Amino acid sequence: MCGRYASSRGPEDLAGVFEIEKWEPEETLEPDYNVAPTKEVYAVLDRPLKDADDRRPVRQLRRLKWGLVPSWAKSPEGGARMINARAETVHEKPSYRRAFATRRCILPADGYYEWVTEKEERDLEVEGKKKRPRKQPYFVLPADGSVFAMAGLYEFWRDRTLPDEHPLAWWATCSVITTEAETGPLGVAPAEGPRSLHDIHPRMPLMLTPDRWDAWLDPARTDVEDLRSLLAPPPEGLMRAYPVSTAVSNVRNNSPELLKELEGPEEGTLF
Repeated sequence: MCGRYASSRGPEDLAGVFEIEKWEPEETLEPDYNVAPTKEVYAVLDRPLKDADDRRPVRQLRRLKWGLVPSWAKSPEGGARMINARAETVHEKPSYRRAFATRRCILPADGYYEWVTEKEERDLEVEGKKKRPRKQPYFVLPADGSVFAMAGLYEFWRDRTLPDEHPLAWWATCSVITTEAETGPLGVAPAEGPRSLHDIHPRMPLMLTPDRWDAWLDPARTDVEDLRSLLAPPPEGLMRAYPVSTAVSNVRNNSPELLKELEGPEEGTLF
């Protein structure tokens, strides 16, 4: 799954990486080293500009709220629970299938946090049952230091209790697509502890390699089976993971120190 990540790159950097054509300086977000559900995040998407005569899709950097609210929802209350969409079923789930067909995005990150869990706890999570608190946090990121491009979906929801001109009349929300975690060796593994991403957690955000970015963002591609082919996991060995302070477990903590690599797991934690 993906329940927390870091995003410190600014619009200028992201614009160069993703060939952004349009972004608004007033929508700039502060670096966030502890992105949690319901926060606003950057999203890269291809969409015609509002009120423009030219209806061609334009590569944009937008601010979205993490936690997808389907357009047909009666209220936005369930958004906080819809932060992840499973790659295996995203094409058929009512909450995601419309967005999967035409509203796909990339959620850029430095990397994501995950907490090592014991096998018994992992089994309970896979079964959808409650489990005990998580243990040692790890930060997972591309081994070459590049942007972690997470596959995402976005939606628009209209708050009918507000007038059209109200700034909060429309909600723009998103979800991260997850897949089975890699079982092969990490590109760079910690000195001690997990040797693969699956050793940390059975799920992971789906990372899109640059060769898939254009196809994934293209709103003209709507064939479900064609789109599902883009959900194949990237080649193994591209990632690294290292232990970080348990301070990241508290969402109120937010500083570059959260990304500091520890020499080993903190005392009293798993691994």
